[in-house]
Amino acid sequence: MRIDKFLNCVNITKRRAISEDMCKSGVVSINDVIVKPAKVVKVGDIISIKYLERVSKYEVLEIPTTKTIPKTMQPKYVKRQENV
Repeated sequence: MRIDKFLNCVNITKRRAISEDMCKSGVVSINDVIVKPAKVVKVGDIISIKYLERVSKYEVLEIPTTKTIPKTMQPKYVKRQENV
């Protein structure tokens, strides 16, 4: 699954356009490598999102098979790591 779709699907971003813009701006990285929106996400990858004053990191636990998931199911797909 593409990174921009994944971020939207697991409710990290509200819309896919936002996650696509974040990737194009260079604030999203997978395993410490800045990625484009089409980069494929795999189980075990560490996704980092750089905000103005913090960095959020997520570990991919599972790839969703549906377009959207309920917000309560988010821990099944990503594990949030401590903010740096």
